[in-house]
Amino acid sequence: MPTTAPYGSWKSPITTDLIVSGSIGLGQVALDGEDIYWVEMRPSEGGRMVLVKHDPEGETVDVTPEPYSVRTRVHEYGGGAFLVHEEVVYFSNYSDQRIYRQENGGEPQAITPDVEMRYADGCFDPARNRIICVREDHTGEGEPVNCIVAVDALGKTEQQVLSKGSDFCSNPRISPDGAKLAWLTWDHPNMPWDGTFLLVASFNDQGLLGESQVVAGGRTESIFQPEWSPDNVLHYVSDRSGWWNLWRHENGPDRQLAKRSAEFGKPQWVFGSGTYSFASDELIACSYVENGEWKVSMLHIESGTLLAIDTPFSELGRGDLKAGDGKIVFVAGAPSLPMSMVLFDLASSRWHELRKSHNLEIDEGYLSASQSVEFPTDDGKTAHALYYPPRNRDFQAPAGEKPPLLVKSHGGPTGSASTALDLGIQFWTSRGIGVLDVNYGGSTGYGREYRERLNGTWGIVDVDDCCNAALHLVSQGEADGDRLAIDGGSAGGYTTLAALTFKEVFNAGASHYGVSDLEALAKETHKFEARYLDGLVGPYPEESALYKERSPIHHTDRLSCPLILFQGLEDQIVPPSQAEMMFDAVRAKGIPTAYIPFEGEQHGFRRAENIKRALEAELYFYSKVFGFDLADSIEPVDILNLPD
Repeated sequence: MPTTAPYGSWKSPITTDLIVSGSIGLGQVALDGEDIYWVEMRPSEGGRMVLVKHDPEGETVDVTPEPYSVRTRVHEYGGGAFLVHEEVVYFSNYSDQRIYRQENGGEPQAITPDVEMRYADGCFDPARNRIICVREDHTGEGEPVNCIVAVDALGKTEQQVLSKGSDFCSNPRISPDGAKLAWLTWDHPNMPWDGTFLLVASFNDQGLLGESQVVAGGRTESIFQPEWSPDNVLHYVSDRSGWWNLWRHENGPDRQLAKRSAEFGKPQWVFGSGTYSFASDELIACSYVENGEWKVSMLHIESGTLLAIDTPFSELGRGDLKAGDGKIVFVAGAPSLPMSMVLFDLASSRWHELRKSHNLEIDEGYLSASQSVEFPTDDGKTAHALYYPPRNRDFQAPAGEKPPLLVKSHGGPTGSASTALDLGIQFWTSRGIGVLDVNYGGSTGYGREYRERLNGTWGIVDVDDCCNAALHLVSQGEADGDRLAIDGGSAGGYTTLAALTFKEVFNAGASHYGVSDLEALAKETHKFEARYLDGLVGPYPEESALYKERSPIHHTDRLSCPLILFQGLEDQIVPPSQAEMMFDAVRAKGIPTAYIPFEGEQHGFRRAENIKRALEAELYFYSKVFGFDLADSIEPVDILNLPD
């Protein structure tokens, strides 16, 4: 018989120690012959990014020795930090941002100079023994300069600039015959999901590019992941139909391969992430999200037939996908399965996990399954969320009690809620706190129109949707309207702060490296996002009054509920000053507040001890604010202005 205890006070086996112990992040995938490579982010090693190889015999080994970390800082968010060619590995090392060559598991050797330059998103040019990649040059004054360069694979000759002139570039991809290069460009104020240009040019005898041709894209059309088929035909993902669909660049008009109200692309925050790959001349292995759920399919190029592959996975939007040698390798998860590196054998139609983000065996009686929620929001529109009700097989709540609710506001703001098993969410639900993960207007996965709901309305649409989502659950009898909390990181942190400041729906909140001052962000942030707010808010400084109007820091007189803030002190995207100003203002008002800074952390927390502290401190904070006892022994948080 379950024990009766108030919501929030349930004893759970899903502890922070359990979450961070052996937990890893999984990223970019590469195939080299029969070998499979991927990157792991390891909190237990201080967030070090390690390249891993899985061979045909089934052995998995680390490739990069300590202290090397396979991570680039191009655009600050990185990605696309390694490539492999004929068993030789090339990777960007985090500490110095140089490219290193590593052969046969030996000691890595730098092949780029020790200067302020960063590299990402490379492909190998075997005919000329070089890497073609994005270079971000920080040696001059003002904004860094991005261009496409060729780097000698042995580091013996000078780098060659192949393309320059645009503010940004990505995805340099060489045709299998070595004759042509395709790549993407875009310029301020666009982000890559707003509008990009797909260019193609031929190589001359000197290995330089001739005149380029724009073959797709524009300022209002987003192109994602250009790739060449094995027979040298260019493919890409475009949202010209209103949805990110696959297209083939042929003689005559380009051909849409699978016309669906589904997204075969995703916002390009990081390099090196793909949703499709050629299994043969005739077949493309692809992933896409439809009605909030990801699927894996085989696409027949000639007929356009899309044949679903039977797997239990519903989340593929956080990683990569590669096909070749009769197999597909992808990063995926499901409500009962953590994000994993998955190998699918095309001949047998069988799959197995090469690596899980964690190997914990947790009784399903402690796990809450997500429920898709559609709810009415402002202007007669509908928005989406995933709801996780409290669940713990050992406990039940007293009769008549409604659970506290934690609303999660994802980052981006172009991100989306994941359907994969997330122990960070189960941490809350197994203690008796419901979680509502909101895909507010602006989220990815519902087409371009839904994504553009946020254009000019950041701080309004996202806030309204989060508030309406919470109120919807209250009206359905699923949550206590007096114990509503909201949290989020980065852009989600801004939505959190704006909801607490400008609305009176939530009773507490937590901002993780969130934006409190839009004007400061516009002035201080890095190049990639320097003009992002032009689209989300308005041009700066022309609309400076609007920036102040939507900045929580200027309206703390309207904030009247408790707030806890978490911040990495080396954050180059949202500077620590943002959290510090908000903390000082809330403290001066006499509202219960706390501030927890983390030394050595950047944008997002990667160290195990800090991930653990952030989760526990947020729980401790809510327990004091909402008045429930904790079953866990947690290091106290210094909460200022807390009533006795």
